[in-house]
Amino acid sequence: MNILGYKVGAVFIAVGALFAAPAVAQEHIEGAVEVAFNRYHTVEEIDQAFGDIAAAYPDLVTLRTIGRSGQDRGMTIAILNNPETGAHDEKPAMWIDGGIHANEIQGPEVVLYTLWYLTKAHGVNADLTELMDAYAFYLLPMVNPDSRAAFFDTDGTPHYPRWNQRPVDNDRDGLVDEDGPDDLDGDGSITQMWVRDPDGRWERDRHDPRIFRRVGADEKGEWTYLGQEGIDNDGVGRTNEDGPGGDDMNRNWPGDWKPNYIQYGAGTYPFSNPETRAIGEWIVGHTNIAAVQSYHNSGGMMLRGPGASYMTDRYPRTDLRVYDEIGRLGEDLLPYYKYLVIHKDLYDVHGGEVTWTAESLGIISFTNEIWNAGKYFQRGVDSPSDEQMWTFRDKLQFGQVFTDYSEVEHPEHGTVLVGGLNKWSSRNTPTFMLEEDCHRNFAFTMLHASQMPRVAFGRVEVQRLGGRLWSVTTEVRNETIIPTRTAVAAQRGIGANDLLELTGAGVVASGSLDSWRDTTIDETRFEPGRVQLSRGVPGRGSVIHRFFVEGDEGARLELRHTGEKTGRMSRTITLSETADATE
Repeated sequence: MNILGYKVGAVFIAVGALFAAPAVAQEHIEGAVEVAFNRYHTVEEIDQAFGDIAAAYPDLVTLRTIGRSGQDRGMTIAILNNPETGAHDEKPAMWIDGGIHANEIQGPEVVLYTLWYLTKAHGVNADLTELMDAYAFYLLPMVNPDSRAAFFDTDGTPHYPRWNQRPVDNDRDGLVDEDGPDDLDGDGSITQMWVRDPDGRWERDRHDPRIFRRVGADEKGEWTYLGQEGIDNDGVGRTNEDGPGGDDMNRNWPGDWKPNYIQYGAGTYPFSNPETRAIGEWIVGHTNIAAVQSYHNSGGMMLRGPGASYMTDRYPRTDLRVYDEIGRLGEDLLPYYKYLVIHKDLYDVHGGEVTWTAESLGIISFTNEIWNAGKYFQRGVDSPSDEQMWTFRDKLQFGQVFTDYSEVEHPEHGTVLVGGLNKWSSRNTPTFMLEEDCHRNFAFTMLHASQMPRVAFGRVEVQRLGGRLWSVTTEVRNETIIPTRTAVAAQRGIGANDLLELTGAGVVASGSLDSWRDTTIDETRFEPGRVQLSRGVPGRGSVIHRFFVEGDEGARLELRHTGEKTGRMSRTITLSETADATE
C-alpha cells in the first residue's frame, strides 16, 4: 500500500491488522497494567489508570499537572516519550485530548486506550515502537473533568452535562444554578414528563406504551409533553431554566472567538476558563507539536476546519492535500465515519479548539466525533429508523437504556408520568462495542501521527571549484506528508522558520536549487551560511541548497537543520575531492 508513502503503509497495515486479525493476535501484546474497555471509567478511575501505567512504564511515561480545573481537579497529562531517542520537546509531538464536552464520554476512554496500547506495544510491535521512538505524545484524557464527574455522580441526560461547572446566572435573576433538572423518579437520569390532558396533542402507541405519537391536526390526544423532569424550584413560572454550568469550552479558544451573544457558551473572553488556558499555555509553549487530535461524539465524523466559511483562506491547497489524504484513508479505518468540514457539513463553530490550533498555530488538526448509530446494525444503515432503534434497545441492550413510566405527584401539574430513554440511550457507544471504537479511533490517530515531519539529510555533494573555493550541495528530505512548516504557517508567518546552516568554513554565497540538474540558483542574499527556510521542507519532498565556501582541503564542516516541528539534526562533511566526503 503506497497511499501515504512506504512508511505510513507499514504503520497502516500494522495497526489495521490488529483489528482485522483474530482476537488471539492481540493477546500476544500483554501489558503490565490491565484496563477493561468494556465499560466507562470515572474521573478517579482514569486518573488511577494513568498513574498505574506511568508507574509500570517509568522510562516511557511522565505525568505532569499542567493546571487545575474550576473545581480544583488536577489536569494531568501523560508525556509519552522514549528518552533514549531524544527529549520529548526536541522531537515532533502530537497533542491528544478528549472530554471537552463532558457528556461525550468516549473521548477520555480513547485517550486512555492510546496510552495503554502504546506503552504495552513498545518493544513488542515493531511499527508502533518505531513511531514512539521517532515522536513524542502529550495525552490529556479529560479537558472537562468537573462535568465528567457530574455526569457519573449526578442526574443527567445523554446531552447533559456538556459544559463546564462554572456557576452562571442563566435566567438573570441574581442567583446561580438554582433551578436545574430534578430526578423525580430516582432512576439516576433526567427523563421525560407527561400529563394527561383531554386536549393534548399526543397519544400513547396501542402496541408499545413506551412510545408517544403526535396526533393529527383535527384529532385530540390524551397527553401533553411537559419537557424534562423538573420542578420550578425558584418559583418564576419556568422549569429547569438555570441548572449547573457554564461555558462550552469548545468555544473558548482565541481563534475566531466570538462573544456569547454570537456564539453561545463562549465564556467571558478567550481562555477565560482555567482548563482551556492551561492547555493553551502548554501547546503554545511546545512549538514541537506538529499534530493535534481531539475526541468528541457523536455522529461518526473526522472533522477538520474551518469552523466558519470566511476562514477558508487559512487552509491553502497544499495543506488541504494533507487533510484529504489522512481523512479519506480514515474513512476506511473507521466504518460508518465520514471525513467532513466543520462549517460546511456540521455547523459554524467560533473559538473552537482544533480550529484555533489549525488556523492560528498552523498545526494539522482533527476532531473525531466518535460513534455512529449505523454501527448498531453493521449492514449499511446510516440513519436507523425508530423501529430499528427499538429493536436494538430491546434485543441487544435488553431494555437497559429505558426507564419504565411511573406516576409521580408533581407540585404544579398533579399526577404526571415520568420515564423514557435514560442518559445511556444515545450518543455514547454501547459498552459491548466500546473497545472496537477505541481501537479504530486510536488507529486513525496513529495514522495521523505517523505523518508528522520526519527529516533527514539526503545526497551531499562536495566539489572543488578552484584553489580554496568549494561548492557544497545538500538535500534535506521529508519522508512524510506533513511539511515541516504548513502552508498557512508559512503564509501568515506563524512560528519560526526552519534553519539550514553550514559552519566550519567561510561561506561566501549560497542559494537554493529546484533540482540537482538546475543551473540557476535562487541566491540567499543575507547570511548565506545561515539560511532561513520560510516554507520549511515540503511533505514527501526536499529542499536542495548549494553553499560556496572557502577552506582548505580536509577541513571538517557541519551541516545542520533546525525546525520547530523537527528538532535539530546535523551531519559532518569534509572538504575533499574524494567521492564520499560525508561522515
